[in-house]
This record gives sequence, C-alpha cells and structure tokens, in this order.
Amino acid sequence: MLELNGITKRYGDRVALDDVSFTVGDGRLTGFVGGNGAGKTTTMRIVLGVLAGDAGTVSIDGRPISAADRRRFGYMPEERGLYPKMKVLEQTVYLARLHGWSPAAAKRNATDLLERLGLGERLGDTVESLSLGNQQRAQIAAALVHQPEVLILDEPFSGLDPMAVETVQAVLADAAASGAPVLFSSHQLDVVERLCDDLVIIADGRIRAAGTREGLREEHGSQRWELLTAGDAGWIREVPGITVAGFDGGWALFEAESDAARRAVLAEAVSRGDVVSFTREQTTLAQIFKEVVR
Repeated sequence: MLELNGITKRYGDRVALDDVSFTVGDGRLTGFVGGNGAGKTTTMRIVLGVLAGDAGTVSIDGRPISAADRRRFGYMPEERGLYPKMKVLEQTVYLARLHGWSPAAAKRNATDLLERLGLGERLGDTVESLSLGNQQRAQIAAALVHQPEVLILDEPFSGLDPMAVETVQAVLADAAASGAPVLFSSHQLDVVERLCDDLVIIADGRIRAAGTREGLREEHGSQRWELLTAGDAGWIREVPGITVAGFDGGWALFEAESDAARRAVLAEAVSRGDVVSFTREQTTLAQIFKEVVR
C-alpha cells in the first residue's frame, strides 16, 4: 500500500499542496481527479522523489519510501518522454533492460505488452512516426514493461479514441489484478468512474474527497428517487411530502421530504401491483466533483 500523509509544498508564498493525505491500496485502481493546477502532478512527482515536499511523508507498506523502492515503480508523465527516433520495440526493450531484465525476457515482455496495447504492427516504426494516440500507448508500455510494483500514470487516456481507452483500461486492470497499487490522474471523469475502485478529488492543493467509488456515491448521493411502474404513475403527485422532478407515463423522478414520504410512495406502488423498479438516482462522479470543489 502506498500512503501519503500530510504532504505540503510551497513555491514562495503560493501553497501548491496543503496537508495532502490519502492511500493507494494494493491491487486497487485509484483515480486522482482535479482541475488544471489543482496539485495532481506535483503530488505524483513528490511520490516519485522528483520533487521534495516541505512537510509530510510518503510510505509504502508502512515504512518510509526509499530510492530502491522507487526503482520498482512505473511512471508515465503527462509530457512525452520517449526517444522520437528509436523504434517502438527497441525502445521498450531498452527500458526493460535498464530495470535489469535479460535481453530475451525484455524482448518477450515488451513484444507481448505492445501487442496487447494494439501496437503489434508498429513494433518497427519510430516513435515520431506514430500518431499521437499510438505514441500515448507506447508511453504506457514504457511505464509497464518492467512489471512495476507500483504504477503511477499522469493522464494516461489523453489523446486516445474510445477503442484505445478500452484497451488501456484492460491493461491497467490487469496490472492492478497482479497486486500493484495503481494511481492515475485524468480529466475524463467518465473513464475514471468506469475504471477506478477508489477516488481522490483535489482542488487548490487540498484533498476535497477520498474513498471508494461507491462510498463517495453514498456520501454525496442524490436525494432523488426513481420509480418505474408497469402502469401510469401519475398518482405519485398526490402523495404528501413528494415533489416530482420528472414524469413520463410509468416513470417518475421525485424528491421526498422524509423517509416516511418515500416509503409511502413505495407502499402505494406495491399496492397497485405494478412496480418494475424503485431506486435512488445514480450520482455521477462529475456531480460529486462539482459539489466538493465549489
């Protein structure tokens, strides 16, 4: 488990990070969400040792993180960091070799990973000849080729089309399934919501919310409910304590001023014998984000 505790970073009078604390669990995909300048990249660079924090600690498995630990990390920066004139396979093998892999094992693992990422027909192409989306895939391969024990990715889905997003999602899910803590930032809230187990939301250098995806939905969930019936649900307007927000035949979206009012709706629907579903309105990550950062 990767743990950040009380990380603070200042640039002169500007506070870039203010008491940042959260954990990235083993085998869990943690989405790190925030606007431009919120502090995501600074946080990641402190974890990696590229920057030093002014206060706070970073630990792994309950002990202070060391340079040896960081050599077993995989990192993908937001900026392109590959050698443009090297061939894709050649470069990926080279990076695996830097981490101590034998030539044969490095080539085998690099080839397999690049094929899984959809670059099997581009192994002999130079990085600079690839499309921006394929360069992004190559960058992800560079972070994963040595099978890191911790994976940190800054905007891994940037520039990817929907099919490529699905491919990368599967590869990252496999990395987490192997037991690695995976922390990734993204502006694509729908992708984060679909992929992650846990969420960390940061704004103005401060953590505004952190927890499991379902836990945050429950904590910040909508107070509106959806009823779907096989008949006409117009009767719901007559239930005391109910405000109808949307209505279409057998479907109604409503707010209840109390649990008793909500139960009255369900009881009435059941008595009519035509209930199809009765659920709380699903709260999206975008809605939670807007709530906690405003």
